[in-house]
Amino acid sequence: MILDSIKYCSITLLTLALLACKAGNSNVVHDMESLRAAIKSAVPGDEIIMANGTWENAEIRFVGTGREDAPITLRAEENGKVILSGQSNLRLSGEYLVVSGLVFKRGYTPTSAVIEYRTSSKDLAHHCRVTNCVIDDYSNPERFDVDSWVLIFGKNNRFDHNSLIDKRNLGVTLAVRLKGEENQENGHIIDYNYFGPRQNLGANGGETIRIGTSHYSLSYSNTVVSNNYFDRCDGEHEIISNKSCGNIYRDNVFDQCRGTLTMRHGHYTLVENNYLLGRGKPNTGGIRVINKNQTVRNNYLSEITGYRFRGALVVMNGVPNSPLNRYGQVVDSKIENNILVDCDHIQLCAGSDTERSAVPVGTSISGNLILSKTNLNPFTIYDDVSGIKLENNIINDDAEVPFKTGFKFEKYEVESTGDGLKVPTKKLLKRAGLDLPRLPVEKVDVGADYYTKDWERVEFRSGELIAVPPGTNTILEAYNNSNAGDVLVLENGGEYPFTKHMEVRHTVTIRTKSGEKARISSEKESFFRIVNGGSLELDNLLLDGYMSPDMAGNSVVSTSKYSMNQNYKLFVRDCDIRNLDVNHSFNFLKVFKNTFADTIRLENSSFKNITGAVLHIAEETEDIGRYNVEHVQIADCRFEQVQGAVAFIYRGGTDESTFGPIVSLEGNKFNECGMGVRNKVGASVKFHGVQNLSVENCSWTDSAPLNIYLTNGEPITLIKDCVFERSGSIEYNRAEFERENIEIIN
Repeated sequence: MILDSIKYCSITLLTLALLACKAGNSNVVHDMESLRAAIKSAVPGDEIIMANGTWENAEIRFVGTGREDAPITLRAEENGKVILSGQSNLRLSGEYLVVSGLVFKRGYTPTSAVIEYRTSSKDLAHHCRVTNCVIDDYSNPERFDVDSWVLIFGKNNRFDHNSLIDKRNLGVTLAVRLKGEENQENGHIIDYNYFGPRQNLGANGGETIRIGTSHYSLSYSNTVVSNNYFDRCDGEHEIISNKSCGNIYRDNVFDQCRGTLTMRHGHYTLVENNYLLGRGKPNTGGIRVINKNQTVRNNYLSEITGYRFRGALVVMNGVPNSPLNRYGQVVDSKIENNILVDCDHIQLCAGSDTERSAVPVGTSISGNLILSKTNLNPFTIYDDVSGIKLENNIINDDAEVPFKTGFKFEKYEVESTGDGLKVPTKKLLKRAGLDLPRLPVEKVDVGADYYTKDWERVEFRSGELIAVPPGTNTILEAYNNSNAGDVLVLENGGEYPFTKHMEVRHTVTIRTKSGEKARISSEKESFFRIVNGGSLELDNLLLDGYMSPDMAGNSVVSTSKYSMNQNYKLFVRDCDIRNLDVNHSFNFLKVFKNTFADTIRLENSSFKNITGAVLHIAEETEDIGRYNVEHVQIADCRFEQVQGAVAFIYRGGTDESTFGPIVSLEGNKFNECGMGVRNKVGASVKFHGVQNLSVENCSWTDSAPLNIYLTNGEPITLIKDCVFERSGSIEYNRAEFERENIEIIN
């Protein structure tokens, strides 16, 4: 009996000891020295707790070996209350490590990544997890300095329930790296993350996720990307860039993303049950198929508006015997049982040219349900499609298809669901043999559970009205006491001279209430300087250069001279701009390198007596695909005696990762424009590399010609109902573009 009791006590003590070992110790640390010591001494089951507060310039090196049943955990004392700022980052290596609850903001990484699953090229992470963390605008201030936010190395790691929001500089948001066998066939899981808005970079290198690289594109990664929410990810053409084999993209939602899920390199990719919601937003994209043995099935796409490589479904041409960094031929791939509702473009053999001449073979498009009222001729065929088998597809009966077989025609029958989806009726779905679409994941299900996903940019006129009395620098004083979105209201006919620059640091509108325009003048070389974070709207104003200094190169509006990692907007409506003539090269807008405008809009305004240009947007001249503005809209404006080019917009190079600039001119009048001896471009308006150009109902009198220089891709140029009187007409660089890419209608 005594022996039994002793035996029982021994077993109990052993069990408690094992449980204690498994539970580990919790250690709260308050500074980097104690954190490093806690990491060094940690054993399986231990929990290292970072105390609430701001940890500045904290470079964390988390190395350890836990167990599957007893990982080593590094976490915040309270989720979201440990802020890593300044030059902070996190690197981890070893096995069975868990990181949770940390927030990176107000700074940028000192290395190549914010979070990296390795501590050296040989010390990698395996079976490690980062969860419930946030990286929010942790962006390098230099727009084209490259870094990534998350780099995943090793094998069998997980990145889940994290929020990555507002990356502004060059570099992929999250990348899986495959260099060396120790990083291949890795089995990583990337799931339930919130990829928040990413602004248009205006250059290649703005992907949200990339798995692999061209060099390792024939290697297997076997990574699963599932149940993530991509919200307005606009960085570049490829939101996801698949560059390896054996990956799965399943149950993800893409909401208003100006880009595509692209199988850029690699084979045997599965793209299944993803939901791509364009919501009618311009230039939203779908799924792009390249290479061998790709499967695209059971996906739902609605209101996708993009064209060319941003179409809802795009099947590319390849390069014969393609090198690793070009386009592999589409071979033995399947596109089946997908639902497309009100999508504009399906592109087959896209990119066909003298290099990309290998057409798809052994490929099928079957069982898809395509319903659209937004474009009744959705298919564009660029080359021989005999290698694509079409069968059992359904399309609405008023649409046109360029095929004799492979389609059944049904009535357009669409209804809305409780979660806001536009879906075919149940009757039509039954006939197609497809299930009712339901979002696989919603915003509430993803990301860090303590961090907001209600992320909106401040719009013009969204704040308070502030009355500004006439006087020297009164606008500057009012602005310094304003908030983003406020409107500064000037008095009718008031005089508002500047003796200092107005630095525009946040979104603001300056306007005269109805009646006689208030006059703004300046003694400085520029009136307004838009710096990082600023956007400017000018409404019903007289902007007069009569007080400007007698020096070359003045401007009314300029960007910062330094790199801006936040895009800006400039709106000018119902304004009169005059007397920009105190010296030569006086521009209305002067931009500098490494700055980027989402939109520049001139409406119903007059520009008279200017020695320079109105819009000189041509500072990115390295010809690598970078440019300074996405949208330019000029409508119902009058330009008179502008010695330089009214607009010179430049995008050089042959890169295909972006699709701007997009420019429209409508109802404008040009009189004595572009004739100055210092006008080096020799045109009243010059567009170099503009990808989408519309010039309608404009007139030129006694002016230099309109010059169009078309480059790569499939630029779209429409010139309609324009008149040239005693002026140069239209000049363009390549005769073949007149037939293929320029449409002139008189």
